Amino acid sequence: MEGVKILRNSQIIILGVCIAVATIVSSMILSKGFLKIMKFTSEKIHVTGSATKEIKSDYIVWKGTFTRRNTDIKAAFSDLKNDLAAIKNYLDSKGVKSEEVVFSQVATGTLYKKNEKGYDTNDIEAYRLSQNVEIKSNDVARIDDVSRQSTELIERGVEFESDAPEYFYTKLDELKIEMLAMATENAKQRAESMIKATDNRIGSIRSARMGVFQITPITSTEVSDWGYNDTSSFDKKVMAVVGVSFAIE
Repeated sequence: MEGVKILRNSQIIILGVCIAVATIVSSMILSKGFLKIMKFTSEKIHVTGSATKEIKSDYIVWKGTFTRRNTDIKAAFSDLKNDLAAIKNYLDSKGVKSEEVVFSQVATGTLYKKNEKGYDTNDIEAYRLSQNVEIKSNDVARIDDVSRQSTELIERGVEFESDAPEYFYTKLDELKIEMLAMATENAKQRAESMIKATDNRIGSIRSARMGVFQITPITSTEVSDWGYNDTSSFDKKVMAVVGVSFAIE
């Protein structure tokens, strides 16, 4: 009986040793894996990349307003109708296509006489009728020239007020893809330059975040956290920014 008891105790000890060894080995394996995970998540570099490109606008929007005043509203409307015909003839002579032009409805306002204190009275001084014209075209240079020459309408007796043209670029979606690729490549070059003095190298992208697009006049340095979209200039500069994290190998 004594021998059986000793054998049983020996088996329990051996089993305990095996369990302890297995626990230690498992802990080492898990620790090694954990360290690898920590290494994977911690060894990275974050950089900001940017790219710029100059473009020319390919779409223009130009607006103007013509006005007539008269004590007789019917006479004012007749004068305005004549101005409308004159503007149509003028634009046609400049090569502006009819499908590029949109005229608004007539807006009517009443002007009242002022008293000695500068307040409106109930006496009507005149009626003011106005109409807007809007031109949208891909022929940017031609419409731009017409907008600059539109003072000729005043010489023809038309009370015409011209707004500044607005210039747009219609291929922004395609340009954004191109610019993001350029900005990402720039980020990679910056990251490689930063670790050039070490024995490491840049690995795969861990994360990437697209920044805002800035569309400004070529000579402008203005930026905005929400992006900037210039419509005042024909020649523009586009800047794309991305934030990229690379693995370090």
